[in-house]
Amino acid sequence: MRNTLTIAGKELGAYFLQPVAYVVMTVFLLLGGFFFFSLLRRFDVVLQMYSAMQNAEQLSRFNLNQMVIDPLLQNLAIVLVILVPAITMRSFAEEKRTGTYEFLLTAPVRTGEIVAGKFIAAATFVLIMIGLAGIFPLILIMFGDPETAVMLSGYLGLAFLGVVFVAIGLFTSSITQNQIIAAISCFGALLFLYVISWPAQSGGAGLAGILRYLSLPEHFSQMVIGIIDTQDIVYFVSLILVALFLTQRSVESARWR
Repeated sequence: MRNTLTIAGKELGAYFLQPVAYVVMTVFLLLGGFFFFSLLRRFDVVLQMYSAMQNAEQLSRFNLNQMVIDPLLQNLAIVLVILVPAITMRSFAEEKRTGTYEFLLTAPVRTGEIVAGKFIAAATFVLIMIGLAGIFPLILIMFGDPETAVMLSGYLGLAFLGVVFVAIGLFTSSITQNQIIAAISCFGALLFLYVISWPAQSGGAGLAGILRYLSLPEHFSQMVIGIIDTQDIVYFVSLILVALFLTQRSVESARWR
């Protein structure tokens, strides 16, 4: 455990020594702020329009969560699909390129500790970004009356999504020494998990159910609307464990070679 935490601390410190980390964090928060205030502005315009029309029935259906937080979280998830590969691409590929990978593999640490340390560091960095984006719901709580429990559920779903992306990114980084290839491979894998349910409408009931279960947005959308189902939690945790297992096997095979 001590070796894992030592590697995690070293890797996390390395993230903040690289300008890429600050660029990624800045882009994430700037885009999040743009989406948030754009959605909030649209909510205000539509609210004023229906108020002028004195449409009480329509006004009663207005919901800050549905019109602001839900689309915000969906947009932030897409941003993570693009940015997380840039965070994880250097995890193993950079070690291979600089020649320090051999020193890491010959060190008196287990491959599982190496993978766990790098995973904890990258996941912590992504969770810090998502935590900073928590300022948006805080603004709504200060000046509005949103459903706090639903917002927490949505952000929990975003956190699970980010950690899944990190685990997949570590695997793609472990199988190549080229950071660009690692980033593109990770992006392709995440995009595939996003669109895998698209053919579900043209398939049979059994195939459609399987494709929807494998789809990331299907599980994430449930948590965004406030439904925390153990089936969704199991799905996210299973993806993380499978990706980390494949990463560990990839690193282990490199050690034997």
